[in-house]
Amino acid sequence: MLKSVEGFFSLTWEEKTKYASDDVMNPVRYGTSLNTSKPHVLHWRDYLRHFGHPIESSFHLWPDNPSNYREVAKKYLEDVWKLAMKISSAIAEGLGLENDYIEKSLGEGCQIVASNYYPPCPEPHLTLGLSAHSDHGGLTILMQNDVDGLQVRYNDTWIPVHHVTGTLVVNIGDYLEILSNGRYKSVEHRAVVNEDKTRISIAVGHGPDLNSIIAPARALVDEKDEPPLYKPIVYRDYMRCQQSCAVRGKEPLGIVKTNASSTSSSSLEISSPQ
Repeated sequence: MLKSVEGFFSLTWEEKTKYASDDVMNPVRYGTSLNTSKPHVLHWRDYLRHFGHPIESSFHLWPDNPSNYREVAKKYLEDVWKLAMKISSAIAEGLGLENDYIEKSLGEGCQIVASNYYPPCPEPHLTLGLSAHSDHGGLTILMQNDVDGLQVRYNDTWIPVHHVTGTLVVNIGDYLEILSNGRYKSVEHRAVVNEDKTRISIAVGHGPDLNSIIAPARALVDEKDEPPLYKPIVYRDYMRCQQSCAVRGKEPLGIVKTNASSTSSSSLEISSPQ
């Protein structure tokens, strides 16, 4: 998968821009921050994003160059979906829900792969590969080459996540924070670049059907003791807002927070799963 993605980014400018689009909901989208006047111009990356599961709805739109890309990506995304469902089952159990609660909550589901290409940067201290944000989905499973670049925010400090060969990184996204009513927190993270090496990362997000209404699980809400911290919203609308927002970090999540969130956050932090 890494080699196939690298092959795509090695294509000519004309070939890659066949998939260029400013619509954040486009099923296949190529973009670059290396030559653009759009927001986040300080990003130092190229990217390819497209929908995965349910694969039959978008497979025919995926890049057909390199020639093996579609088949390689299909196999990889199918396997990663299965892995995400296994992890989701463990999370549901930890929340006291039925093991298949999260998987059922996804409905048909929405899987998105974001492949990022960060070339060497002559002045890495002046830019970021990708600015701080949390992911809109439930679980993001990240694969990368042997070049460090991922950082996560912890207690207002950016902590490097050093790459370990043969491993995947799993991040919690906004959907799981909402569904768990704040018991799980989505991870704020960013990507930095360096002046010597190219970094490639492939992040696969897993969320609910685009038309699903997302909200805290009823079993985790009690109006008196555990009020809902997030308002219901259609997932498509939340994704569009999160992807289009010029303010990064976890600010987009604020649009669905209720008044109860400010009074309950301290107690929820104490009981948050590690």
